[in-house]
Amino acid sequence: MMPSPDRPTQLSRMEEARRQTQRQLDLIERQITRRMTALIPQLLPRRTAYRRGKPPDPGAFLERYRSNLAAATAERQAEIDALSRKLARQDRAISALRERFDVRSDPAASSGEQPHTS
Repeated sequence: MMPSPDRPTQLSRMEEARRQTQRQLDLIERQITRRMTALIPQLLPRRTAYRRGKPPDPGAFLERYRSNLAAATAERQAEIDALSRKLARQDRAISALRERFDVRSDPAASSGEQPHTS
């Protein structure tokens, strides 16, 4: 079956929409990482505890970091879940279109590179 001229256009639009969804997920991850990086100085142990005769607890920092990370992730969890489901649907739709019209996945085409000809 010969693919119609519109099929490559449809496939490229679907792949671009998928890339956009992935970029949104990556953006959320970067925002959470930046937020946690900014919080690190506040999470570091206070030096006053050792002067009172108590050594600093090495696990306390990790515990505070993990709880803040869980809270930051929980705030965005609904958005992360929705984008993850959308990404899975897009992957299935792209695969189905490729199978249906026997479109080969070309790594050079999907990365925007021109194929090498010798």
